[in-house]
Amino acid sequence: MNRNKVLVEIYGADIICASCVNSPSSKDTYDWLQAAIGRKYPNQPFTIEYIDIESTIEDERKKGIAQQILDDEYFFPLVMIDGKMIGEGHISLKPIFSEFEKQGYLSDSSTN
Repeated sequence: MNRNKVLVEIYGADIICASCVNSPSSKDTYDWLQAAIGRKYPNQPFTIEYIDIESTIEDERKKGIAQQILDDEYFFPLVMIDGKMIGEGHISLKPIFSEFEKQGYLSDSSTN
């Protein structure tokens, strides 16, 4: 199947979002998603990137998204796939996997 490599962006900070108490940290979410996506879609390449909203961000699009989080327009961690917002705050795998499958990724039958 012809598809482009999916880009997953996780925006977050070292602190836990005040509205997301008892949720994993942004970095834990990044690690968890990287492992879960890799298991679900083995041998199907994707790129996953962590963007620290409190750091200096050069890319204008990413800087704008980070500012929206800092302005409380979104909760973090915020997950985007190919520029589309998929989840914020407490992250669920179902919408992420759904977006991957819309992009042509095939799940490993052993994980179903």
